[in-house]
Amino acid sequence: MNTINNNTNLIVMDGSRNRDFEDSDLSFAFNNSSFSDSIIQLKIMKDDIEVFPNIKNGSTSANHTSHDKRRREDMQKENDLLSDKPDVDDGVLCEPQKDANVEVPAIGDEVGNADVTANFHMDYSAVVKEKTLYVSSSILAEKSSFFYKLFSNRMKESKQAHITVRITASEEAPFMELLKFMYNDSLYVTSPPRLMDILMVADKFGVASCMRYCIRILLNIPITLEAALLYLDLPHSVLMTEVVWPLAIAAKKYLVARYKDVTKHQEELMRLPLAGIMALLSSDELQVASEDVLYDFVLMWAQTQYPSLEERREILREKLIPFILFPYMTFRKLKMIRSCNDFEDEVTSKLVLDALYFKVEGPQQNRILAAESASTSRFFIERSYKYHPIKVVEFEHPQQQCVVYLDLRREECSNLFPSGQVCSRPFHLGSHGFFLSAHCNMDPQSSYHCFGLCFGMYENDSTNFSVDYEFDVRSRPTLEYICKFKGNFIFTGGREAVGFKNFFSAPWTSFMEEDNLYFINDVLYLKVELTMRNLLD
Repeated sequence: MNTINNNTNLIVMDGSRNRDFEDSDLSFAFNNSSFSDSIIQLKIMKDDIEVFPNIKNGSTSANHTSHDKRRREDMQKENDLLSDKPDVDDGVLCEPQKDANVEVPAIGDEVGNADVTANFHMDYSAVVKEKTLYVSSSILAEKSSFFYKLFSNRMKESKQAHITVRITASEEAPFMELLKFMYNDSLYVTSPPRLMDILMVADKFGVASCMRYCIRILLNIPITLEAALLYLDLPHSVLMTEVVWPLAIAAKKYLVARYKDVTKHQEELMRLPLAGIMALLSSDELQVASEDVLYDFVLMWAQTQYPSLEERREILREKLIPFILFPYMTFRKLKMIRSCNDFEDEVTSKLVLDALYFKVEGPQQNRILAAESASTSRFFIERSYKYHPIKVVEFEHPQQQCVVYLDLRREECSNLFPSGQVCSRPFHLGSHGFFLSAHCNMDPQSSYHCFGLCFGMYENDSTNFSVDYEFDVRSRPTLEYICKFKGNFIFTGGREAVGFKNFFSAPWTSFMEEDNLYFINDVLYLKVELTMRNLLD
């Protein structure tokens, strides 16, 4: 076997890039014995055996595991997968598969012949094909951290190296593409699945330039649902590298843009895998009516995807609960969660107690809790909801009654002009569901814009019942709530509403004036008391 020459046998011995190879097409030298100084004996294994190359202390090592197990790594991805940036600074892994720590036996007298395999019992009948490849150690070492360390070790003992590399059958095509890339810095592959296969192999063999090349092409291809899920399905060790992270961000943005209103796409979302659901739930752009609605969606997805109760509990506990903001759920829903069989008792006890503790604390303490947890958890940080948050106090005895507090910032009120509306989250009086609505409308008598407030049923109900109501607003200088309107209304079925189109008996311009007595530190504090009455009373 010929060599290039003694001076270029191994150009890059210090790990730095050699400029002679940059922007050069050396395709003519690939698998050409006249321009090669080393031989790779490629052994291709069955797909149920996967060999991971690794370099440790100047020697070679390997490991094998199930391909399916690695592709199911979404079960082991931590929440940092879904944060705004990766948790590593390096562009690629310096050594492919750092968890492979099995040492190769000493080379002994077999100078110039290294077998990149491990000293464990391997089923050699799993070899389905062999290939002999002529390569330049200089070119491979210059592009690959794996081959750099491998050839550095071998060249200390011989000017030539005859090495054996084991890969799986599914890795054969991407590995050959990777070798060609190291000679010409180009790929002739354009489909996302094939590029992803090459990306995986490039990561295993430490070819950073090929990883960057694959990412650049993938980011220039219009993303699809299938591609987004494929990107998020990358092993955690690959996905969290800085060079691959833009791919995860692109996939997450696509899913959020497509599914941010989860109530409109529930049937399709029920088929989304775990990695996709986690990416979606981590977004600040989700559009949900309330945290109760999001909780119901997550629980339904888990029940659909994981029929086994034990597995479902694990997924909910370890992966999905961190995305649910229990402090912003209603008391009614928290009570239901306490008896939900999909969670262990100790899990629900802590979640519900923490949520209740947050609810009974004042606004200042709540802000402190949210600030303290911001760096580690979003548990106390409220998301933006389609419906405005409210505070509700419910009474069962001596009669069914609820008190609802709706606080509106001046900016929110200003945005209602000329025909806007703000609807509150649903609340309950007994078994009946209601909502509050603040809006800007035209006064029917005076023909000017004004502030209106009403409450209504958000679901059809054929039951006849009577409700006493009282509308209050906090006012200066006493800062006490004062009554604006009170009365009684009999609901006879359907989505009926009760309220006042001109709540303050003033035009919109007067309502929004800086010295308005009802804005306290630029907040309008509204209160509605509802009491259920027997129709016979």
